Amino acid sequence: MSAYRGVKMWPLLLIVGVSGVYCGHSLQYYYTAVSAPGHGLPEFSIVGYVDGIQIDNYNSDRRRYVPVARWMEKAGPEYWEGETQKGKGSEAVYKYNVRTAMSRFNHTGGVHSVQRMYGCELRDDGSTGGYNQYGYDGGDFLALDTERWVYVPVVAEAQITAQRWNGPEERQGERDKNYLEIRCIEWLKKYIENGREELERRVAPEVKVSAQTSEGATKLHCQVYGFYPRDVDVNWKRNEIDIPSDEAKQVLPNTDGTYQIRVTVEVTPKEGDSYSCHVDHGSLAEPLIVMWDPRKGGSSSTVYIVIGVVAGIAVAAAVGFILWKRRDVPFTPRLAHQMGLQPHPRRKSPQTEGIRAGNSV
Repeated sequence: MSAYRGVKMWPLLLIVGVSGVYCGHSLQYYYTAVSAPGHGLPEFSIVGYVDGIQIDNYNSDRRRYVPVARWMEKAGPEYWEGETQKGKGSEAVYKYNVRTAMSRFNHTGGVHSVQRMYGCELRDDGSTGGYNQYGYDGGDFLALDTERWVYVPVVAEAQITAQRWNGPEERQGERDKNYLEIRCIEWLKKYIENGREELERRVAPEVKVSAQTSEGATKLHCQVYGFYPRDVDVNWKRNEIDIPSDEAKQVLPNTDGTYQIRVTVEVTPKEGDSYSCHVDHGSLAEPLIVMWDPRKGGSSSTVYIVIGVVAGIAVAAAVGFILWKRRDVPFTPRLAHQMGLQPHPRRKSPQTEGIRAGNSV
């Protein structure tokens, strides 16, 4: 988690999550509101992503919804004007939400935050998923149960919200089910079509392994870099059995638009043991396997990369595409929908109707 004047924030799954690989496309939005701005952090912001690529944003300093990905400019001026008006409405709602949440937790001062993340996923087998979660000061607050389509309070302070949203007068979960399963998927498909050239770009990873010995302990490093898209799965194995890593697996961006990750494990090498780094990525027909040779202190992965890339090209020529694998984001309740928010006026605008409109506590 990051902190701002004592404010705890949810970590963005797109930036610091545990790595993994799965197939499909996703549309995700992150809302953040703080009780006081400062140090470059606006009082309110919205950031949208398609497949981990930032596509647009809105914040209370600029008060305009603007495209970030070049292919989002295809939406046109009318679209962005509509999004700007919706963003302004959400800004007012979330400023109110922060004050209401503070009163729920008996906080009269200090800087506090309300965060929300929601989205939908279109998998390669045609199935879909969605989630909608809310948090306060970096902790879980309220979650949408996408099996029963009701809201589940994670903390006692969220019970008022859940009761109202689940009541017969609001039935908010049913309305949000319609958005996540239909409207969100419709917009995701449009974004995929507009950004197909970038979204389907594939850059195979390069892999290097090395070792560092200190006081009898050996740390093995597997450096994977220069790959795109972001989602990747990297694991060390001893005699073909996974070795758990004590360090968090963080995928970091490079300046050229590709990504990198380093996975480290601590081992005690014994005679006869074999150690290998396994890398799975959507650009590869099969995982890369790079062995660590204790006699050389490391090894290069060039031959493995060439084999993987050639095989990937052959598969693409045969079937017309390479499977896009990406990290498995759980679509089960963990945080929440709208902190018990009253629905906005039912004025619709592209991509922001329904669940996207933003509600007041």
